Amino acid sequence: MNSSSLPQRNTVRKKKPVRKPKKKSFFRTLSKVFLFFVFLLLAAGGWLYFAPSAQNTRYLIADTLITTQHRYLAKYIIGEDELKERVTEYNLRFQHMGDEKDTHVIKKPTAEEQDKPLVEIEKVSGSGYTGFVMTVNDPTKVRLGVPDKTGSGEKVTSMVARTGAIAGVNGGGFADPNWKGNGFKPIGLVISQGKLFYNGLGGKNSTQIVGLDKQGKMIAGNYTLNELSKMGVQEAVSFQPRIIVNGKGLIKNAAEGWGIAPRTAMGQRADGALLFVVIDGRQPGYSIGANLYDVQQIMLKHGAVIAANLDGGSSTVLVKDNEIVNKPSSQYGERYLPTAFLVFEHPEQADIKNIWEGLDPSKIDAGKKRSQ
Repeated sequence: MNSSSLPQRNTVRKKKPVRKPKKKSFFRTLSKVFLFFVFLLLAAGGWLYFAPSAQNTRYLIADTLITTQHRYLAKYIIGEDELKERVTEYNLRFQHMGDEKDTHVIKKPTAEEQDKPLVEIEKVSGSGYTGFVMTVNDPTKVRLGVPDKTGSGEKVTSMVARTGAIAGVNGGGFADPNWKGNGFKPIGLVISQGKLFYNGLGGKNSTQIVGLDKQGKMIAGNYTLNELSKMGVQEAVSFQPRIIVNGKGLIKNAAEGWGIAPRTAMGQRADGALLFVVIDGRQPGYSIGANLYDVQQIMLKHGAVIAANLDGGSSTVLVKDNEIVNKPSSQYGERYLPTAFLVFEHPEQADIKNIWEGLDPSKIDAGKKRSQ
């Protein structure tokens, strides 16, 4: 048989058409993912708001919000009534933390200790936070700096450069309406070089003080003006709470630490050396911040026998040799402040004048625009 007469098999196969993925499948998958995350969000929300085990988490979030300019948001976490109660509770607790009599004494530095650098800075870190500890080995070298212009606070970098200081840390708090204050109206008292620069106590008899006496001994706690005068207090601001007294920490645990935030605190060792703890915050990926218990533990680890909180948040800043050491959290840059603890090689040469002299504290406009 002639092979050519046989039917020839076609060896070329036809390609099957490629089916394009249907758009419906894509959107169906996307919808499933969206619903899954909605479910997780609702489940997390339900746990946060209703589960007894989430109470500490709710308080932590609320306390953290209270330290920011968005304090009002805390009411959505714990309710407005509970928010007011919590703030009142903390204020009372902070007040009592300043009541115990401080009995610590400081020893004069030995010749060997006097050979140490005046200022030493080390980096510290912990769970969620990064910061610095500045040690000032001679406490008599510290003065309280204030702005040089009426009507406006001053950046710590500016205070350091203007006065010839070698280092500086933000000091006490100030009236800050809507977080747009000019930094010129301090809270409570301001004492510099043994003189009362500012008295904003109003009708109150006492205030929480953080400062130094003539010998460089740190003073922190609740005192009247008369008591401060008898103690020979030279440099001081009003702020709270005191977190260490007579060598023991006053904050029991992290739950009592008043939220997560940038922090500044001042302490003193038994040998007289001052400790300034500066913790950065509100910067995910670098440092979220610390609670007051964290700061207390850092102070205790470094030998503090007394320590107290200073103004923190966006005011937190550490300056050394005219450079900012830390990373302030303020989105507007370094803040204008009423006070700063400054370190001098020759403090007797520091020119610090009282810009509040003759002014009525009740008539100072805390929100007035700064003079250029």
